[in-house]
Amino acid sequence: MRTIPSSPTEGTLVELSGVDHSYGGTPAVYGVDLTVTPEELTAVVGPSGSGKTTLLRLLLGTLRPTRGVVRRRPGLAVGYVPQLETINWDFPVTVRECVLMARRQSRPWPWPTRAERLEVAEVLERLGIASVAGRRVRELSGGQQQRMFLARALLRRPALLLLDEPTSGLDLATRHDILHLLGELNRRGTAILLTTHDLNGIATHLPRVICLARTVVAHGPPESVIRPDILERTFGARLEVLEHLGLRVVVDREAGRRVGVS
Repeated sequence: MRTIPSSPTEGTLVELSGVDHSYGGTPAVYGVDLTVTPEELTAVVGPSGSGKTTLLRLLLGTLRPTRGVVRRRPGLAVGYVPQLETINWDFPVTVRECVLMARRQSRPWPWPTRAERLEVAEVLERLGIASVAGRRVRELSGGQQQRMFLARALLRRPALLLLDEPTSGLDLATRHDILHLLGELNRRGTAILLTTHDLNGIATHLPRVICLARTVVAHGPPESVIRPDILERTFGARLEVLEHLGLRVVVDREAGRRVGVS
């Protein structure tokens, strides 16, 4: 079934109603009901193969549902930050050039205007990477790479920002910096929905969590969702949830570690 361009409920950016999507007959997600609001700051958690990236692409509009309805606010601007592991870092461009590629192609000439160059400089400054604007993208650290792709997404001035595993492969300090940056963007009016494996470092620090195992198992604030019974239905393994300094900590006793923290 095609994506229906009718408006969602007032005050909502995107609505998914009974959405399925399959690849070659194999369901990636099914029966998904989801509402994304302008205040959204949400983590989508689930194991590999649980449909997290598919869900983002359905929200973005690059995938159409096999069944069900996606309603999107007319004219909604959506930014997307892919997983860093999917990027070809040998592409010979600078940070500034890479970000400029994301500008809207509203005129026939490929060269950026002075206004566009100024806008790129401002967003790089805002994200703290103005000093590496002329550096080749393959020379960046993991945190700088993530900020560069955030800059690309923000250049489109999105009302909704979707991020696929934004802290994967980053050290603890950089994960904290990225999470702080996303919180600041959200406070300035950008709705944010991200996928993550990091239950402790990310999910428990956001106001809303969605547990996905091809369908939505549960959603709500961390204190109502990060529970052993829900995590077992989501991940297919028994995980313990402990209280530490007022925070919930997910522990995999068999693996002998906190979940999502290596």
